Amino acid sequence: MGGKYRITGDKYPRMRRTGGRRKLVLAATGGVLALGLVGWGTFQLVDVFTGGSTATAAGGRNCPAPATSASPAKATPLPAPGRIKVNVLNATERSGLAKQTADALKKRGFAIGEVGNATEEYDKKVKGTVLLLGAADAVDGAFPVLATQVGGAKQKVEAPVKGEPAKADAAEAEGEADGAAKGPRKPNEVDLIIGDGFKKLAPEAAATGALKALNAPKPSPSPTVAGRC
Repeated sequence: MGGKYRITGDKYPRMRRTGGRRKLVLAATGGVLALGLVGWGTFQLVDVFTGGSTATAAGGRNCPAPATSASPAKATPLPAPGRIKVNVLNATERSGLAKQTADALKKRGFAIGEVGNATEEYDKKVKGTVLLLGAADAVDGAFPVLATQVGGAKQKVEAPVKGEPAKADAAEAEGEADGAAKGPRKPNEVDLIIGDGFKKLAPEAAATGALKALNAPKPSPSPTVAGRC
């Protein structure tokens, strides 16, 4: 039976494996996908930890915010104690308190004006340490300077009375008594009204230090120029 079918020639058919190349293609594709997933995950982590901003509004690259450096701010100079006229008024039932306080402030360089009892409007009605009463300009001038001398000082701006300057000028021209109408309050004139909570002025060393700190220039942040990014 085997003699009928004989193979002639010197070439024989070869059986090729088809599965090996397919596995290589699949492995290469899987590797590319894995690298893509790793890169995408890394990008997401970086995006999360850097605030989620990947481009500017104009579509450009991110630039770091300019650094800030402190530079001394130009503050309005405060009046010296000798340029502040203080009217020391006692709104308590303790006698002699106004004079004692006025003498102590005078030794610290303040100019002393009227010394006596508070008016009916404030007499026995100030519950804190002191009440500083003055013009609107005193808020950024005489008030903070005088407040360094006593803790817990409250401030009140005295509202100008309509027509008061004209009456005051007439009173001064006629030489009326101190109880008559006076001119508009000057920015550096302050009433220091002593209240029930007042014990004594702040220690002189502490008050001097507070006054120096008040006059020291305050640093304000200013951006520095950064290069192109």
